[in-house]
Amino acid sequence: MNLYPAVDILGGSAVRLVKGDFDAKTVYDEDPSSAARSWVQAGARFLHVVDLDGARRGEPVNLEHLRRIAALGVPVQYGGGLRSLEALDQALGAGAARVILGTAAFTDELLLERALEAHGPERIVVSVDVRGGEVSVEGWTRAAAVGVREVLATLIERGVRELAYTNVDRDGMLGGLDFEDLIGVAKAAERGHLLYSGGIGDIEDLRHLAKLRREAHLENLSGVIVGKALYEGRFTIEQAHEALAG
Repeated sequence: MNLYPAVDILGGSAVRLVKGDFDAKTVYDEDPSSAARSWVQAGARFLHVVDLDGARRGEPVNLEHLRRIAALGVPVQYGGGLRSLEALDQALGAGAARVILGTAAFTDELLLERALEAHGPERIVVSVDVRGGEVSVEGWTRAAAVGVREVLATLIERGVRELAYTNVDRDGMLGGLDFEDLIGVAKAAERGHLLYSGGIGDIEDLRHLAKLRREAHLENLSGVIVGKALYEGRFTIEQAHEALAG
């Protein structure tokens, strides 16, 4: 499994939220590219960048930060406010290796179809963020009133192959994973590749995740997105790589 250190950008700073609450944020670095650079220097091979300002506004806001982060030389997947083909093109043009569709994947079927056709399924990641068992959209501010497994099955049928799943109720809490939930989600997306996010609190969580992948035969579980645990120094990039390698 691959490790994706998270760089969430809000108000020009690298932050982490608690349960997706914009009012419950911690600023970890006033310069997002500095935060990203620290992960790359520590050995990160990929980065997960979220434009939280863009997610709320409905269009990308922090493309200049993306350009600086992409210049560090590791593949970056970027999301937040990408709700048009133009916005996707802007993000890819600013250096993103992959772009993340969230709200737009559920509200604009034609956009998802055109994005997959224009850029290929390997460059389009669909983010499925779940709060209270329902998919959340518009920057985690509204429930879509639909179950996660139904959504995953539908996305797979529509040609999506790269998926990022966030358990928003656990995000930023450092309280560990819901393994039963993860198994169900991974099986629902078994024809795709799944990135997991939400609840990673210590190195044992990563070891358990790698063990679960082996023992439950979840070969499609391709990576994990980690934010707060890295910022809080719960483990290092090197330790995470070792744990995920099993």
